[in-house]
Amino acid sequence: MSLVQSVDWLTIAPPTLTAVVAVGVLVADLFVPAARKQLLGWTAVGGLVAALALLVPLRGGDRATFCLTPDTALRACSYTADHFTVVIQFLVLGGALVTALLSLADTRDKLPAGEYWFLLLSSAAGAALLPAARDLATLVVALEVASLPAFALVGMRRGDRMSSEAALKFFLSSVTATAVTLLGVSFVYAATGTLHLTEVAARLGGVPGQLQTLAQAGVVLTLVGFAFKTAAVPFHFWVPDTYVGAPLPVAAYLSVVGKAVGFTGVILVTVVAFPSYADVWGPALAVLAALTMTVGNVAALRQRSTRAWSAVRLLAWSSVAQAGYLLVPIAAAAYSSDDQVGATVAYALMYAVVNLGAFAVVVLVARTHPQARISDFRGLYAERPAAALALGFFLLNLAGLPPGIIGLFAKVTVFSAAVDAGLGWLAVIMGVNVVIALYYYLRWTALLFQAPETAPMAEGEPRTVRAGVPTPVTLAVALTAVAGVVLSGYPQIALRFAANSLF
Repeated sequence: MSLVQSVDWLTIAPPTLTAVVAVGVLVADLFVPAARKQLLGWTAVGGLVAALALLVPLRGGDRATFCLTPDTALRACSYTADHFTVVIQFLVLGGALVTALLSLADTRDKLPAGEYWFLLLSSAAGAALLPAARDLATLVVALEVASLPAFALVGMRRGDRMSSEAALKFFLSSVTATAVTLLGVSFVYAATGTLHLTEVAARLGGVPGQLQTLAQAGVVLTLVGFAFKTAAVPFHFWVPDTYVGAPLPVAAYLSVVGKAVGFTGVILVTVVAFPSYADVWGPALAVLAALTMTVGNVAALRQRSTRAWSAVRLLAWSSVAQAGYLLVPIAAAAYSSDDQVGATVAYALMYAVVNLGAFAVVVLVARTHPQARISDFRGLYAERPAAALALGFFLLNLAGLPPGIIGLFAKVTVFSAAVDAGLGWLAVIMGVNVVIALYYYLRWTALLFQAPETAPMAEGEPRTVRAGVPTPVTLAVALTAVAGVVLSGYPQIALRFAANSLF
């Protein structure tokens, strides 16, 4: 076994290029005049597009690097670009690209451009590294590289009390999760003597009796740490306030890319590293899934349409509920020999597209209604027909109703995973929660097409002037809408991952 690890630069190119562009943007910020700061944003967008293009040579899913042995078939590698990695990297980098488009207008006058783009790209680089990690050390490092810049992104609105409070809550919850995860990883390493996930899986079942308790505690603590990252109940308390306090594009980023990071970690540690403890994490994840989807949907149902930031809060609680659905196939993997993880990946692809699209329309409406109430969307069709149709399409997808075919198919796939694994009770709970979610999604959708309110204007009240929509925001809405339509017309593009083994 050689101590000199092999390096395949093409394999690590997507996250590496993203990190290089992040550093380049930060350095360029020192020299670019204030009037031309938008060039930094377009450079970030170009870097993300290039990183996505570098996934094309990796689509074969058969590359690995940082290996301790020359034969990568032995899988003693720290970085693997398999099908699972490529799909999640596409989701992460695509989500970061849409976030960048939504952020271009804000970095012109509200947010410090250089710092913002550096932090966004750094977080995206860490998030793209995480699905390729095949040892516990790389997994934890990638998790922190993705999370640490996100703290600063949430608190980027200087002088805003809500933004500072949101950043503090997010920081404290993430630090706690990291500490618990590190403690669990250290216990697992002490019990098995290795960090590589496949080696951990091979040795965990044969741990000596005196180390059994240590190994079990390590497995439980590692899972608890990642449960924080996925916003699973009861570790979800930071979500609504963080989304409200963060700039809207950052909230969109956390709802998709942040969630992808958490679920990728859960999949890797459970299915790859801890299969011998399936009898422990399987029931635990099933219960977490039921609690998470129920709490998220009930809280979303209770949002008042006239409350400030109610649109963002509803999407925040909706993301908690969606996390519950995403946990179902992972829990089912403990009860079935069939590959169930693909259902989570397929659902995550659908959720990423439509949730980013919904946030994009909220960003658009917030230009004229800064407090982003649900009631502010009343009559949106009369003012902006295309935006109203797009948001209606996104909400119907989240609800799992036609014409959002991909939303319906993704929910059926997750439901089938639970039934096939013998988790009938969980499938019933999911069905009830889908019905609950229909109410608040349809209530918001119906509001878009109602006649706008024409309340008499008080004396001295400023008239609302329709603001122009920045081209990048329009492009973000269009990209997500087109992606949603394509996935609805050809759902097999995403759903094929539910049928094929990803590991």
